[in-house]
Amino acid sequence: APRNLTSSAMSAMADASAGSKRMHRDMMKLMMSDYEVHIPNEQSVHEFFVKFHGPAETPYEGGVWKVHVMLPRDYPFKSPSIGFKNRIYHPNVDDLSGSVCLDVINQTWSPMFNLVNIFEIFLPQLLRYPNPTDPLNGEAGALMMRDPEAYASRIRDYVRSFASSTVELKGPIPAASASSPSPPVHSFRRQEAAACQDLSGTSPGGVDQLEALTKEEDCESEISEMSDCE
Repeated sequence: APRNLTSSAMSAMADASAGSKRMHRDMMKLMMSDYEVHIPNEQSVHEFFVKFHGPAETPYEGGVWKVHVMLPRDYPFKSPSIGFKNRIYHPNVDDLSGSVCLDVINQTWSPMFNLVNIFEIFLPQLLRYPNPTDPLNGEAGALMMRDPEAYASRIRDYVRSFASSTVELKGPIPAASASSPSPPVHSFRRQEAAACQDLSGTSPGGVDQLEALTKEEDCESEISEMSDCE
């Protein structure tokens, strides 16, 4: 059975109108994929939180983040918005708000993509292949290009300080440890961070991999809302 899914939430999904069946199906698929999910309002799946683990063999390994997801009313024809609730050091994530500016979601999102793809492909690819030339966190982007080893060390500092405690999806974010790294002196592109509205991007290789996986998966499931599976 899906994790953390109560009878009232299951009832709400069963009673969904035809226009929202895809949204509920994707949510069920996310929960069946063994992700820990919390839905604050079980009568609506438009907003929820997911526990996300940093990808292996990266400086983010061992970190755990509470990720906030908002689904627009016309999902999947419009992309979800995504944000980290506990701090993460990354050129394409706003250091204070946690907003993620994933170009692949903003510019190349298609109804063939689903919620599982975000956590199995989008976010891991984003953490593995940041784009320091177009940053939301200018200090992180500059450090990555100037001194990759210091950049990786800074990531590990953030993981220890902000992403190593137990993350409770239903509760507040744990306070940072006493050895928390100080915030950057300045952050470039703050206006761009607000404009991104939690949308984000990843590497071209990640996009190709995602498109191949989702086209095969969703064509087989014969999702009626989509016309891309010809």
